[in-house]
Amino acid sequence: MRGVSGLISFGLAGGLDPALAPGALIVPRTVVLGEARWDADPALIARLGGGTGHVLVGGGGVLATAAEKAALRRATGADAIDLESAAAARSGLPFAVLRAVCDPADRNLPHAALVALDARGGIGILRVLAATLAHPGELPALLRLAGDAARGRRALLARVRLIGPLG
Repeated sequence: MRGVSGLISFGLAGGLDPALAPGALIVPRTVVLGEARWDADPALIARLGGGTGHVLVGGGGVLATAAEKAALRRATGADAIDLESAAAARSGLPFAVLRAVCDPADRNLPHAALVALDARGGIGILRVLAATLAHPGELPALLRLAGDAARGRRALLARVRLIGPLG
């Protein structure tokens, strides 16, 4: 990665700590994956507005139930999870993470949310519609998740605007 001096992983995360409500921003000090632990770069953390002291599990997979989230929290001590930040941590470059919680620890994900994303991270509307038709009772949970994700995106965008250009 010629010319790259550091990486910032930003986006949405799932909450593992029940105290993290949708829209809560975290700038974790540590990313964990299995037995590996990486500390974020203090200078990049400062550029993101300061650290929150959280621990983030980076990678693994989507946790669909509150029970799975609680089990991972007990096993790792982590506060949140995402699927991308371990890649930044493993790069060997200085890194930092800025994440907004969209999926709180105490909620199960509706089935439609589990089938929504394609291999490139895009939302397949037809898959969501088919899953919603197959599980219509989950529509309120799906709408709540959509609202929580929107709250997370707004919080993330507000912080990014405060930070300004990093280059």
